[in-house]
Amino acid sequence: MSSSALGFALLTIITILFSYSSLSHGLLQPRRISHGLSESGKYLTRDELWFNQTLDHYSPYDHRKFRQRYYEYLDFLRVPDGPIFLIICGEGPCNGIPNDYLTVLAKKFEAGIVSLEHRYYGKSSPFNSLATENLKYLSSKQALFDLAAFRQFYQDTLNVKFNRSGNVENPWFFFGASYSGALSAWFRLKFPHLTCGSLASSAVVRAVYEFPEFDQQIGESVGPECKAALQETNKLVELGLKVNNKAVKALFNATELDVDADFLYLIADAEVVAVQYGNPDKLCVPLVEAKNNGGDLVEAYAKYVKEFCVKVFGLSAKTYSRKHLLDTAVTPESSDRLWWFQVCTEVAYFQVAPANDSIRSHEINTKYHLDLCKSLFGKGVYPEVDATNLYYGGDRIAATKIIFTNGSQDPWRHASKQTSSPDLPSYIITCHNCGHGSDLRGCPQSPMIIEGDSKNCSSPDAVNKVRQHIVEHIDLWLSECRGGSRSSM
Repeated sequence: MSSSALGFALLTIITILFSYSSLSHGLLQPRRISHGLSESGKYLTRDELWFNQTLDHYSPYDHRKFRQRYYEYLDFLRVPDGPIFLIICGEGPCNGIPNDYLTVLAKKFEAGIVSLEHRYYGKSSPFNSLATENLKYLSSKQALFDLAAFRQFYQDTLNVKFNRSGNVENPWFFFGASYSGALSAWFRLKFPHLTCGSLASSAVVRAVYEFPEFDQQIGESVGPECKAALQETNKLVELGLKVNNKAVKALFNATELDVDADFLYLIADAEVVAVQYGNPDKLCVPLVEAKNNGGDLVEAYAKYVKEFCVKVFGLSAKTYSRKHLLDTAVTPESSDRLWWFQVCTEVAYFQVAPANDSIRSHEINTKYHLDLCKSLFGKGVYPEVDATNLYYGGDRIAATKIIFTNGSQDPWRHASKQTSSPDLPSYIITCHNCGHGSDLRGCPQSPMIIEGDSKNCSSPDAVNKVRQHIVEHIDLWLSECRGGSRSSM
């Protein structure tokens, strides 16, 4: 999920957008972005509920628990046997159940909605310190067991509420986007008896050590004219850092970034914000205009960063600060450090500059990422990408009844499953501003559009067609769930 995303930071941003604001589903964000959305009408509910979760699902001796936050919304539920839609929150605080396209689906299927915050993020931290030794229980594997334990707990509470015997179950369906989209797919893989199916929106199921395709997709998405302007801008920024370092950083309100490569990562992520979340014109129109008219490209880019990335999306130079990322205190901004830990131990997604024709600086390379992991978490921390893909299957995941969706312009789609089969349908939503999670959020993604309206996508029909496929799969798999035994799913 979402990872940042932008990636990084994103797969980590959102703070993200599907957590949405970390939106309520995880998003990989450029490094991680705190989405500045107003609260009014953006959520179906923000009423917090709590569940006592097991800290270590793999130890028969460790019985410690921690409080995990969740939300429920039952206004659409057909009592008592309607389906339960579980929204998986990803790499950011889970601030409620967002009013996106899932609301439309819940109404249609008369479903209740529950959403569980990811361990360690938001208010679900097991420890008061995020020192490296306390992060050993932060992993996708533990998170999947969290979902299984919560699902059983919540089903039991429904049975008590509806005065039913303990062996009665509602049909469940899991949803996620970005990193949490991967969790949604992986949950169906590992716990097929606990969900009738999963929607894996922009799901980054393939851990990637070196990920030059990310930058390459940005170039394809913006087109040759804008790509050339971005390449020239980045070269001018790098030259400016050598001539007058502080002045260049001050132009972007980023003087706190002492390490030049950290600043250049901010510069790279800023362009990702526009493409990933369906706003390419916000980036390209002013930049191409400046290039064609002999304007100052760096100033034009800085204006875009400050007026769009910062004011609208909440992108902050602090996210890239080593001092901030080394802070082990539990705060609302801890998601940045937490996501980097997952990046540095499990999935990598190192968004390195391609060897040729790169947009981003070549200082953003494998060594940069490995050195950052070491500086944040100490020696011995290394992304076990091969082990992660061996455990889950990567984009060759051997499961059934998972819907994969991706936006054509989204750089993260290259870490998702893009080939389709009857058991694992995969859809690419193709349009000029179809980015990360467009099936659930619509286009563009800021300001957030209530119920994920598709009308602002450059091709609403492309989005609506995929949504119709989603409805058909959910309808079929829920009916099969009701009509057959659990063991036959």
